[in-house]
Amino acid sequence: MIPWERLDAVMLEDGVELRLMRRGTEFSIMLGSNELMNSRLSGSEEALANLAADKLPGLPGLRMLIGGLGMGFTLRAALKALGDDARITVAELVPQVIAWAKGPMSPVFGACLDDPRVALAEADVGDLIRNARDEWDAIVLDVDNGPDGLTRQGNDALYSAAGLGAAHRALSAGGIFSVWSSAPDAAFTRRLKQAGFTVTEVPTRASTKKRGARHMIWLAVKQG
Repeated sequence: MIPWERLDAVMLEDGVELRLMRRGTEFSIMLGSNELMNSRLSGSEEALANLAADKLPGLPGLRMLIGGLGMGFTLRAALKALGDDARITVAELVPQVIAWAKGPMSPVFGACLDDPRVALAEADVGDLIRNARDEWDAIVLDVDNGPDGLTRQGNDALYSAAGLGAAHRALSAGGIFSVWSSAPDAAFTRRLKQAGFTVTEVPTRASTKKRGARHMIWLAVKQG
C-alpha cells in the first residue's frame, strides 16, 4: 500500500490545520483528523450542481454562484450541465485551496478553471450573497461540513435564519438554493421553509457508484 504524503498545510483562523495529502494519484483534504473530501468520492458534490441545473433547464444566461472550490467536482458538473452562455462564479475563502487547485491538484481540475464561463473569486461567499439582490439564478453551497460546520465559526452565519434570508433575497424569482451537508439536519430544513423556500431533501451517496457514506442535499426554491 502506498503511504499518504503530506503536500502542504495551512492553519485556519480557528486554529485548525487544513492539509493536502496525496497517495499515488489520489488526493485528500484533511481538517485535523477529519477528511473533508477525497478525489475518489465525487458523487454528492456532482449531484449538488446537477440537481440545481435540472430545476432550471434551458434558462438562457443562467447565473450560478458556487460557494466552495474544494476539488472542483461541483464546478465541473455545472460546466457539463449548463449551456455556453451560463456564467459561474466560484467563491473560495482560503487562498491555499486555490493554490492547490492550480498547482498539485491540477490533474484533478483539468482545464475547468480556464473555461470562459468561470470566474474564480477569492472571497467569502456569504459576502457575495449578502450584497446581492435578485442577482443569481442558482446558489450552490458546499461550504464547510454543511450546517454542522467544522472549519470556522463564521460559516455558521450562512446557515442561520439571517443567512438564509439573505440567500432568498439574492436569488431571482424561481431561483434554486442547493446546499450540501454531510448529514441530515431537521432544524436546517425548518429554517429554509421559514425563510420562504419550498424545500426538497435529497439523500445522496458519496460515490458516483452509489456506494459510500450518505450525504444530504437540500433543493430550496424561491417561489415567484
